[in-house]
Amino acid sequence: MSDVNPAFYIYDDVEDEDVVVVEDVMDLDEEEDDDDEYEDDEDDDDDDEEDDEAVSTAAIVKNKTTPLSIDDDGSGIEELMSKDNNEIDGLCCPICMEPWTSEGVHQVCCLPCGHIYGLSCIQKWIRQRQSSRKCPQCKRSCSLKDVRLLYASRIVVVDEELQKKVQKLEAKCASLDTKNVGCCMFNMISSFLSLSPPSLHLGPLAISHFFFWFLLKQLKEFNIEGARVFDVDASGQVLLIARRLTGMGGLFGLTKISLVAPHDRLDMQLPSNTKAVRDLRFSPRDRLLLVASLGKKLSIISSQSNTTVLTYDLPAAAWSCSWDISCSNYAYAGLQNGMLLVFDMRQTREPVKCLAGITCNPIHSLYSVSPESPSPSGVRTILTASSIGACEWNFGGVDERPFLIPGSDNEGVCVSLACSSSNSNIVASYRPKVNMLNKESASQAVPTPSTNAMGNSVVGSHVSYKRTSSQCFQKLGSTCANVNDIRLPKSAIVDIRNNDAPLFVSGDEARGEITLQLLPSLLTVQHLTPQKFPVRDVKFTHGSNSSILGCLCDDILKLYSLKLS
Repeated sequence: MSDVNPAFYIYDDVEDEDVVVVEDVMDLDEEEDDDDEYEDDEDDDDDDEEDDEAVSTAAIVKNKTTPLSIDDDGSGIEELMSKDNNEIDGLCCPICMEPWTSEGVHQVCCLPCGHIYGLSCIQKWIRQRQSSRKCPQCKRSCSLKDVRLLYASRIVVVDEELQKKVQKLEAKCASLDTKNVGCCMFNMISSFLSLSPPSLHLGPLAISHFFFWFLLKQLKEFNIEGARVFDVDASGQVLLIARRLTGMGGLFGLTKISLVAPHDRLDMQLPSNTKAVRDLRFSPRDRLLLVASLGKKLSIISSQSNTTVLTYDLPAAAWSCSWDISCSNYAYAGLQNGMLLVFDMRQTREPVKCLAGITCNPIHSLYSVSPESPSPSGVRTILTASSIGACEWNFGGVDERPFLIPGSDNEGVCVSLACSSSNSNIVASYRPKVNMLNKESASQAVPTPSTNAMGNSVVGSHVSYKRTSSQCFQKLGSTCANVNDIRLPKSAIVDIRNNDAPLFVSGDEARGEITLQLLPSLLTVQHLTPQKFPVRDVKFTHGSNSSILGCLCDDILKLYSLKLS
């Protein structure tokens, strides 16, 4: 770490609550039966009765149905008990009228006839009936060995009439939203047209963009404790989050969530030597996930089999990674010491190329972009960013050395880079250098910074570039920005296909908001107010018929769906 710029060092926050909650698990086989008052001592000669009473809970478990995911143990049902019987039907045991649970002595279970009860209640019911052991509801004969445990978060009776009402209301809301689009668009355009011409710089493209942006709607929201970075496979409808495991000594794991069934989650623990995960990238073609970590590992994980396909050992900690946009066999990793590594999955032992950067500072941002037309065939182009600025790398060409974008080293300390996947828009974010910040503080009053546990807000800048050809960039505009003086912010470009008005998405550290700015003018057009701060990660990805914008703010991840017209 001696080579790393001190102003660039990142502190990984330590969790305050390192408490491991251990739930008591009741062993039904060893639990004493407190139901002696239900036993009949008069008739012990009935062979069927002795056989039934000898059946243990283990035999019941043996006949259990296929498990489903368990999300809760009946919490929140007490609130529903105050409602009428029609509303609580399907939530409570019909014998004791108490809520059943997803585990324990009152776990939800069923008889062969299909009627559902709490485990302890139906056991008592069957045991106290000597000659007529029947289902309390349909009177069908049953015994203890017929009891089958059910595994479900909540059992409810489907109300078809209520479902029809919900569908009608949803259709009505969608119709009202469509009618309001025109009114909202008119008000938004009117407010911008009221600005003076020198400060406007919009035009027809911006107006068409406003109409398009109103199709942005929140898709889903997830609360993921310890979340740090994420990525979305829009085509495969899968979300993967790297998170710090609470009470596990700083270990990291992956959580896989299906966007089709959000309640289905799968936790995958990474090896202990993986350490903190810095970047995640889904392959655009193969359902493979690239994982860059501070444990000097670059891992390739299959999101279909949930297994590690390949792991590369690195000479230094990995800070960023990316798949090649043109060839599915190639991947890249940016290291803490400023090196850029090129990997070919057909070479499983080591990287095929190791190139030194302009400086020894970490490569915190890395993107694979399409080569411009003047480039020779077979050239693979990479854009990276470190504290000195943004660089272009061309592999397979004559010169593979990094090319620093002219002027990007004079803006301050580069802390983030956002790149469009379908066009040539680039936005670099900067914070002032230490000497620049001291001069500014001495010469003029600086807005009061917002203080949080991860640093303060300082006035930096966003700079917009256009990549016109290989190693040729045009600076289009810049604007002031509230950035963090310690953390590295994350940003993204929402590039709408067949639309020339992309958006730049970033966090505003002073206001605690997510801002959306029109490119290339960097004019703010919308604010999103997250429930928590800071913004840990921002990703945008294209799907088959829609696009998804994801914003991870602290431990809350929100996904926004952007329908393509």
